[in-house]
Amino acid sequence: VQLQASGGGLVQAGGSLRLSCAASGRTLNNFALGWFRQAPGKERDFVARITWSSGSTYYAESMKDRFTISRDNAKNTMYLQMDSLKPEDTAVYYCAARSIVGEKWDQWGQGTQVTVSS
Repeated sequence: VQLQASGGGLVQAGGSLRLSCAASGRTLNNFALGWFRQAPGKERDFVARITWSSGSTYYAESMKDRFTISRDNAKNTMYLQMDSLKPEDTAVYYCAARSIVGEKWDQWGQGTQVTVSS
């Protein structure tokens, strides 16, 4: 699966952004797709994931009130709607894919920068 993330940018605190992750190369019915983020000097953190076939979602506890993950089957695209953004949300956001029966996220997109100003 090839993944291409987009939609990052500069936004003021309290604002919103929607990230997109376009997937290609394989049918996604046997995959879960997810979002991760990495702030400067920190490890990459899990944000949310969606099982493509069922649409079931799972969030990191600290993200679930402000972030919404979704997918568009027809466009083979996953989204991350981010609302009420905070400066601490500043990071490079990556999309990733794994088999629904596996645990390892082994396909990664190139990342998109999100910067939230105070």
